[in-house]
Amino acid sequence: MKKLVSLLLAGLFVAGNAIARDVTSFNTGWQFKKGPFSTDAMKAAAQWNGKWEAVEIPHTWNAKDMQVQYNNFYEGAGYYKKNIFCPEELKDKRVFLRFEGVGACAEVYVNGKMTGTHKGGYSAFMVEIGTSLKPGADNEIVVKADNKSRPDVIPVNHVLFGVYGGIYRPVWLVVTEKTSIAVNDCASAGVYITQKNVSKRSADIAVKVKLDNAALQPVPVILENTIYTQEGKKVASQKQNIELTPQGTQAYVSNFKMSNPHLWQGREDPYLYKVVSRLMQDGKVIDEVIQPLGVRKYEIVAGKGFYLNGEKYPMYGVCRHQDWWGLGSALKNENHDFDLAQIMDVGATTVRFAHYQQSDYLYSRCDSLGLIVWAEIPFVNRVTGYEAENAQSQLRELIRQNFNHPSIYVWGLHNEVYHPHEYTSQLTAALHDLAKTEDPDRYTVSVNGYGHMEHPVNLNADIQGMNRYFGWYEKKIQDIDAWVEGLEEKYPYEKLMLSEYGADANIYHQTEYLGQSLNWTKPYYPETFQTKTHEYQWSVIAKHPYIIASYLWNTFDFATPMANRGGIPGRNMKGLMTFDRKTKKDSYFWYKANWSKEPVLHLTQRRNVEREKKETSVTVYSNIGMPRVYLNGQELQGIRKGYTDVHYVFDHVTLSDGKNMLKAVVSRDGKEYTDEIEWNYSGEKNRGTEVYENKNEHFGL
Repeated sequence: MKKLVSLLLAGLFVAGNAIARDVTSFNTGWQFKKGPFSTDAMKAAAQWNGKWEAVEIPHTWNAKDMQVQYNNFYEGAGYYKKNIFCPEELKDKRVFLRFEGVGACAEVYVNGKMTGTHKGGYSAFMVEIGTSLKPGADNEIVVKADNKSRPDVIPVNHVLFGVYGGIYRPVWLVVTEKTSIAVNDCASAGVYITQKNVSKRSADIAVKVKLDNAALQPVPVILENTIYTQEGKKVASQKQNIELTPQGTQAYVSNFKMSNPHLWQGREDPYLYKVVSRLMQDGKVIDEVIQPLGVRKYEIVAGKGFYLNGEKYPMYGVCRHQDWWGLGSALKNENHDFDLAQIMDVGATTVRFAHYQQSDYLYSRCDSLGLIVWAEIPFVNRVTGYEAENAQSQLRELIRQNFNHPSIYVWGLHNEVYHPHEYTSQLTAALHDLAKTEDPDRYTVSVNGYGHMEHPVNLNADIQGMNRYFGWYEKKIQDIDAWVEGLEEKYPYEKLMLSEYGADANIYHQTEYLGQSLNWTKPYYPETFQTKTHEYQWSVIAKHPYIIASYLWNTFDFATPMANRGGIPGRNMKGLMTFDRKTKKDSYFWYKANWSKEPVLHLTQRRNVEREKKETSVTVYSNIGMPRVYLNGQELQGIRKGYTDVHYVFDHVTLSDGKNMLKAVVSRDGKEYTDEIEWNYSGEKNRGTEVYENKNEHFGL
């Protein structure tokens, strides 16, 4: 196998000599060994004796232990190694490895020599390895990955989510000429597209390209930037004759005036141009980079809402963690596509990728799907006083690597980070200043769980995000009303987003006995309480344009290895779907009925089969008109509207002993829609919930 991989790579290198830039998948042929190691394996050759496991990238060693056990998972070092043959032709080239994500700190060795390091489990990084390769010979690549928590790297613990260890995103081998568009500018594209004065009539587009000359003498080149339509028609092109000085990176800008641009209009019309940056020498293209261009204008007006290209735009938001049951964070594109399909299906228009930078592929897909994105760094939960440099580094990487994605409208600076207040406030201010230096045209947001505006940690970003879990971690479900109205009255000029809300739901826990709050510290997490929470709280959100955007927590259940709640260890169950992506909870259909244009007819409580009350209620979600509902063949009477126009309730419904069949029917446009569920009643009972109203506000749980 080793010899085959070497031959294939050699063939690619040779073939690529005539091409501007080679980018080759580097994900097969790896071997893996997990620690703990008594000494540094790179300094103790004996560590390499013993059995290695053949793995394919993406890979994580925490796919199982982080998902099924409470506070019992391996965090520490693991090693990956791979051999490649380096042909003689590479001696005049530059050779890099681009890692899209390594959890969480990485060291890269070539033939025993350290060639690069990186701190942070979610941003990409580039390592130049060419000077350490031996031409005409086999070369050993070793990567040390370490996901042990440390005070100088965010996140500083595994509390809110687990940091999966390993090379869990793809790796790419990149080969360029000595003169190229910058490859190692924070692992970015080296091309930065900005837009000003965007309207239906015109748009000012600037394309900044960073060029890198590793030669020891000046190099005359031509830089060409061209804008193409989605269909491939040339819109505009500019050429610059440049003499690059030796060493270092130099930036050049091309300015374009676009007439009557086809605007990027979210889900309605996510139209994408492309910008092609070519570097030429002696009439040949020596490098080329292609980037997306979605011409759009974002604007937030305090108290009124979010505007896209001058038009009010609904911000129906969800959050997404990147892990899957049985896979951890080692996902392939088809996994990302599945998640995005569910987000699109539920009718969301915006997504918060929490609480860290996610896959390159994911942001690109959001560009083409029209999903508006909140991107953020993993500065969460706790501070140590030692993470400032790393937080700034990860923010810089996030911005540069994702600068050109039209889907991104805001950079997230922190989430529920509090004590010490002064330090956190100052660091957030520094992060805000950094974001504005790197990207003056996008918003910044910081997130708190306090629920009030004036806290000093909250006041250092363009937008305040607030996480509120009324009825769950704090107070009662209905207390969201007074909270929003109080802020509206007292702070009409602040930009507020409800960045998280919701409740846990174990689909195996069901009850009809629900109060206005639930004791989340107990092991009983009924799905019916989550449904009740979302029904009421979305209805309040929908009535308040003061809440510029809202983001329900979460689209999918996810792993929390430091938690043991709700009857399942290591699991947060606030998702609209289960961790394995197999079951859509009732709350999923609640949002789909309210948000989506696709027809929805859904009877709730289909898993609450063993009924507790003979006299009960029946709830239906329908966005296609008022439903008729039949119980055991008899049509129910007394339907009423619930909290929104898609919410229908029948009160005082009497069940029969034994099996009860419910059927909802709506006829629309000559088509009949139906939904059916089965309940069983065998006498009065009360599975109940333990009600406990926490008088305090949510504080970072």
